[in-house]
Amino acid sequence: MTAVSAVQSALTSQTIETPSWAYGNSGTRFKVFAQAGVPRTPEEKLQDAARVHLHTGVAPTVALHIPWDRVDDYAALAEHARGLGVGIGTINSNVFQDDDYKLGSVTNPDPAVRRKAVRHLLDCVDIMDATGSRDLKLWFSDGTNYPGQDDLSARQGRLAEALAEVYARLGDDQRMLLEYKLFEPAFYATDVPDWGTAYAHCLKLGPKAQVVVDTGHHAPGTNIEFIVALLLRERRLGGFDFNSRFYADDDLMAGAADPFQLFRIMYEVIRGGGLTADTAFMLDQCHNIEPKIPAIIRSVMNVQEATAKALLVDADALAAAQREGDVLGANAVLMDAFNTDVRPLVAEARSSIGADADPLAAYRASGWAERIVKDRVGGEQAGWGA
Repeated sequence: MTAVSAVQSALTSQTIETPSWAYGNSGTRFKVFAQAGVPRTPEEKLQDAARVHLHTGVAPTVALHIPWDRVDDYAALAEHARGLGVGIGTINSNVFQDDDYKLGSVTNPDPAVRRKAVRHLLDCVDIMDATGSRDLKLWFSDGTNYPGQDDLSARQGRLAEALAEVYARLGDDQRMLLEYKLFEPAFYATDVPDWGTAYAHCLKLGPKAQVVVDTGHHAPGTNIEFIVALLLRERRLGGFDFNSRFYADDDLMAGAADPFQLFRIMYEVIRGGGLTADTAFMLDQCHNIEPKIPAIIRSVMNVQEATAKALLVDADALAAAQREGDVLGANAVLMDAFNTDVRPLVAEARSSIGADADPLAAYRASGWAERIVKDRVGGEQAGWGA
């Protein structure tokens, strides 16, 4: 197999999960901007996700967010998804939008609130059973805003207790993906602020607990690819939430702010053997002013192109330069791959699996954008909290 054919084979086997909430209305903390044609139901979100998969060929699953995507029959929703050519992927919990969680959810000082939060997480595992989902993704806004507000160590104990109960409920083929976030809305001390805290809890829980890396959840200047390399080495990298940030947790399109960073991350994924089904490549984005579906297609394309460039790194030449202490030579190997125009290669890979060489052009020509604006009139559009 030639190098080019090997890259194309890897690209067509990589899958990228899209998030249901990215198809709804979103915005900043100041304003949510409504757009015509936005889905009103989980079923309509799946329709839009199916369009992304149709044109890209590599987005076969959709992450749900509970209760934003609540339905009466989750097995029926999964069957509806299959009829559209996609599947239900990661189940995301939500223990941050209820008034009871003002002082935390699973780390709240009130045992009744903690019990309520754990019940929700266990309900999410029930939904995984009904939909055939493998992954439960947990993100907690829990933390404190002021020194002395609560006992920091005691909160870690409450967190560990809740995680252990949910972990025990998981099936043999199910996983818990623990996310972390530096700050917001807990401005003094966040209970899961970094990869080390998430890793420590996962290590104590067992092999079905993995860390998920959201590329927007780090302090400025953080070397995310180092975190990826270490977690892969320890076999604790469960997946990614891909997005871009300029300042904080901006949730912009993947690869939009720093495509070189995305390339560096994907190189470490490939170097560490992470380009497999064991690594969940997910998008986690909020499209505030741009059209939803084209933005998601663009993100999928950006991840594919970063992956292709990372696959083109001459591993032998890089290893030789590293052994010789050739600092500039080693860097040049990476830069040569990054500066390669991989768009024709990726387009050919898409065509080989029956997808569109140019997904954005194909989407524009499909008439879907005009159709949903015409058909989705009335009702309540999906968005934050819906």
